[in-house]
Amino acid sequence: MTKESPYVALTPYIMPHRYDAQNMVTEYADMEPLRTYIHRRRKEGVRISYMALVLAAYHKAYLENPKLNRFIMNKRIYQRNHFCVSFVMLKKRADGTPDETTLKVRFEPEDDVIAINRRIENVIAENENAQHDNATDKFANFLFTVPFLPGLVIGLARLLDRWGLLPKFIIELSPFHTSLFITNLASINTTHIFHHTYEFGTTSVFVCMGKPVVDYIHGQYRKKLLPLTCVMDERICTGVDYAQFWACFSRYLRHPELTENGAAAPAEEAAGEPPEETEA
Repeated sequence: MTKESPYVALTPYIMPHRYDAQNMVTEYADMEPLRTYIHRRRKEGVRISYMALVLAAYHKAYLENPKLNRFIMNKRIYQRNHFCVSFVMLKKRADGTPDETTLKVRFEPEDDVIAINRRIENVIAENENAQHDNATDKFANFLFTVPFLPGLVIGLARLLDRWGLLPKFIIELSPFHTSLFITNLASINTTHIFHHTYEFGTTSVFVCMGKPVVDYIHGQYRKKLLPLTCVMDERICTGVDYAQFWACFSRYLRHPELTENGAAAPAEEAAGEPPEETEA
């Protein structure tokens, strides 16, 4: 449990539920630097996805602002000792009908965009087989083998989770016990949404990638933007902490090369010029 100022420590009592404390923001990331970086790396034989770049930017920003990796449980603020990401993967059943599975990937502090991209590719490859169910799928399927079992198990899990008694193997299986939940709606050509954080589990931040939009001023095309909506549990830290994190996150999106280990800061930021304003 963390030590906080009285005001921050009191917020879970004032807003006992995660849905009480949801703040929302939209970042419109310029796609040109992202696209340029992806194309450059592709020419070098490395294929990197937009989602991997977004996650690498988030991970780097979190390392500079670790309070973003907190969660509230039983009105107390806790700091995680690891960083993990949950996301939904689309796949097809053997009969061709669409299906979904939820994956969770753990990142290490030394991971850069290359390592993060590789981790995502590996976990997707392990789960894309239509005949294969991961441990989370198998557990979910098991719950429906006996009538009334889902309600009983989930009710007990909520109670145990509230008091910090949930078994570790369930926490490992649960996509709702995560540092960050992300959804890539651009992959299904859908606009961005503000996705709720879950009351069950420990998800404090939910990021949604929407399909790209075109920025026009007075009818004139300016640039293509990647909308990123973020829903945050405001109780885990102060507004200043969130603002500092968001400035770092935006910087890494403007300069995706910085998500590589050992990359040097761009000249304009090394000189201390203020970052460009983003739309919200």
